[in-house]
Amino acid sequence: MARLDPFGLLPRELLTDILSRLDAQSLIYSALVCRQWYSVARDDLVWKSIFLKEFQSQSPTIPENSTDFPIRGQGLGSVEAEQDWKGMWRARKALHQRWLDSHAAAIYLEGHYDSVYCVQFDEDKIVTGSRDRTVRVWNTRTYKCTKTLGVPSKNHPINLPSLTGRSGRRPFTTVFSQQYKMESYDGKPDVYHVGSILCLQYDDELMVTGSSDFACIMWDIKDDWKPIRRVRHHTAGVLDVCFDTKHVVSCSKDTTVCLWDRQTGDLIHRLLGHRGPVNAVQLRGTLAVSASGDGVAKLWNLISGTCVKEFPSKDRGMACVEFSLDSRAIFAGGNDQVIYQFDASTGELIREMQGHSGLVRSLHLDSVNGRLASGSYDNTVRAYDIHTGEAIVQLGGWTASWILSAKLDYRRIVATSQDSRIVIIDFGFQLPGADLLERRQRPNLGSVTTGIGRLRA
Repeated sequence: MARLDPFGLLPRELLTDILSRLDAQSLIYSALVCRQWYSVARDDLVWKSIFLKEFQSQSPTIPENSTDFPIRGQGLGSVEAEQDWKGMWRARKALHQRWLDSHAAAIYLEGHYDSVYCVQFDEDKIVTGSRDRTVRVWNTRTYKCTKTLGVPSKNHPINLPSLTGRSGRRPFTTVFSQQYKMESYDGKPDVYHVGSILCLQYDDELMVTGSSDFACIMWDIKDDWKPIRRVRHHTAGVLDVCFDTKHVVSCSKDTTVCLWDRQTGDLIHRLLGHRGPVNAVQLRGTLAVSASGDGVAKLWNLISGTCVKEFPSKDRGMACVEFSLDSRAIFAGGNDQVIYQFDASTGELIREMQGHSGLVRSLHLDSVNGRLASGSYDNTVRAYDIHTGEAIVQLGGWTASWILSAKLDYRRIVATSQDSRIVIIDFGFQLPGADLLERRQRPNLGSVTTGIGRLRA
């Protein structure tokens, strides 16, 4: 009896559709059946379906007015139609294994003259703020400082401490950026901050910085990072800031949270209720969550300006907070060395994530890949699986002092330290195909009015 391949009678388009419904491993096995299956199993359309099904399906719903999510790389490649989808799948699988193995390179950016308090990054740039009163913009690929905003409080580089005492996995290679030379500065010093840069956030058009000088400055990124206006709604240092397309939220050592208009800088609400410094804040639509040294995280309704729920720690103050993109989960950490995960709707404590032996200073959530990065005064950076609470990355001593901020995306963790360095913990360093995962074009997110004009005090 002659054997007949039933799929041989089908049009290639239909066979392509059938194979695209398989998982990646089954598709690889199907390519061994015969030449026709091998040919179809190599089709880019099939691998595009496989890749997006496995990785894009992890992406949560983007909240309305959000600016934080679209600017961050997701590891899904460019928006161009023609891509090496099978190569991208291989790169993502290899990258995932590197995370599990803590197999990463350490790239150190040197140029700030004092502690680096805050950082945000995307696939093109890294932006840092320091106690030296400057904001620096670094090229993510070349590691060079491309712009300095502000006049540093020191005019000479500090003596950098040696990197010793690493615990856990060591970097498989180490790269140091060329130490930045003293620059010449244009403009008057009073245009910039006259205190430490404690916090910052940016999107495609606007950056907002907060400082120990009690003020926030809004910067026009598209106009060469020029300052737009100075906003002062607090009576003490501004410890954190975040914004969406309509509003800016800032919090301060003065125990208040302020909601103000992104376009005009006008104050809308001053949120009162904390009994200690408000160290961190996050914004999601009409809700904001704040974390304070009084040991409580508060959920605020920004329309009414009222607190709708509280999330207490078990012991001592909170230093950092994260609010999931779908507004369902709140993560907080602080002096008791624990990371709490709360249900935002019910207030229920879901889990406690252990491991740090010092104050948890920084948290950052990658909702797409289900990872939470933490930085601590125990000099360690950790990453947790938010679905299980298990630590998947534990890196100690990659900086010479306290971790002050740590952010992550699909490929890397960028951490800043009291030792004045920024360390890029790059799991994709020299990984074949890693460049395929970068987004080379940005979608048009629509224009956002920033109220561009002269700096106003």
